Amino acid sequence: MGLKSANKRHIAKTLTWRVIATTTTFILSYLFFRDDAHAIQKASGVAGTEFFLKMFLYYGHERLWYKTKFGIEKRDKSDEQSV
Repeated sequence: MGLKSANKRHIAKTLTWRVIATTTTFILSYLFFRDDAHAIQKASGVAGTEFFLKMFLYYGHERLWYKTKFGIEKRDKSDEQSV
């Protein structure tokens, strides 16, 4: 996998995960604030802030893991030919 493909993949994974995670955060925030007259506005504010902040944190985290060899076993040439 080339570097260009890897970056696109990391960005796509970041965005799809953020949609899932932010939806969860919005629902939880709404449940916490549900008795407040401004529950939707507060939950939206929490979810919106969380969406952008955690998107950048996740992308950086994903790129760091991409650069490390932790947990990756080196294959012999014979293993590569059989795959």
